[in-house]
Amino acid sequence: MGNVRFATAIHIMTLLAYMDEEVLSSEYIAGSININPVLVRKELVNLRNHGLVQSREGKGGGAMLAKPPKQILLADIYNAVRQAPLLGRSNHPNPACEVGRQINRHIEDLYDKAEQTLVHQLGKTTLADFVKKF
Repeated sequence: MGNVRFATAIHIMTLLAYMDEEVLSSEYIAGSININPVLVRKELVNLRNHGLVQSREGKGGGAMLAKPPKQILLADIYNAVRQAPLLGRSNHPNPACEVGRQINRHIEDLYDKAEQTLVHQLGKTTLADFVKKF
């Protein structure tokens, strides 16, 4: 995935679940993650678009979970933020080389299987299960 989006999103979701039905501001969430509230707001929009959070505007506004934590799988969070393949892609090898012209296809198959395994594993854990660790 090459970035911190999953870590940020799972932190947001865990905090929302942990605070149990409280409406949390992006500033409060950002303070927990130690990042700029603008980044939190961007991720909240994405999570809202995927049906994982809801938000209220104005004074006393903020974010809360859109459904109970036991109905949210960690795989749901991962899929909401996934933009690039888990392990990236190969470079641009020489097409005249026997290995070079085939390597990307075989690497992509390997990466796809690894990502399927990850998503399958994340699909075994609910947000409620994860929050119990805190």
